[in-house]
Amino acid sequence: MRTFTGISELATAVGQTLGPGPWLRIDQSRVDLFADATDDHQWIHTDPERAAAGPYGGTIAHGFLTLSLLPALVGRLYRVDGVRMGVNYGLNRVRFPAPVVVGGSIRATAVIQDVSGIDGGAQLVTRVQVDSDAGGKPCCVADTVSRLYLGSTR
Repeated sequence: MRTFTGISELATAVGQTLGPGPWLRIDQSRVDLFADATDDHQWIHTDPERAAAGPYGGTIAHGFLTLSLLPALVGRLYRVDGVRMGVNYGLNRVRFPAPVVVGGSIRATAVIQDVSGIDGGAQLVTRVQVDSDAGGKPCCVADTVSRLYLGSTR
C-alpha cells in the first residue's frame, strides 16, 4: 500500500500506476447476497447447477458487484494522509470486458488520471482495472471520480 503525505503529493503522482493489489476471492455467498440486495436473481449468477451448462461453466458475479467492490479494492492500493473524508462522486466510464467466474479471485490496479482542487479538498479521477486470476481481458475498467476533503474528523 502506498501512502501519500497529502493531496499535493497525490497530485505529483498523476500518470503513475498503483498496484496491483492483493487478490480477493469471489464466492457464491457474496454473489447471492448481492443478488438479494439488488433483486437481480438471474440464473447465470445464482443457479450453479444451471450455470454449469451455460457459457462460462459456472456462475458469474454481477458486473455491478465487481463495480461495487472498487472502494475496497482501491482502498488496498493507497491512502492519503490528512483526508478526513472521501466520497464517491461518480464514474466517467465503465466497461465489463470479461466475467468474474465465481470461485475465482480479483484484484485492482489504478492509474491516477487527474487531481484538481475543489472547495475543502480535491477531486481525484482514477482509472481502475480489475483483473481475475483466470487471466485474459480485464473484468472491469472504470474511471472513478472521488472527492477528498481535508481537515480533522470530529
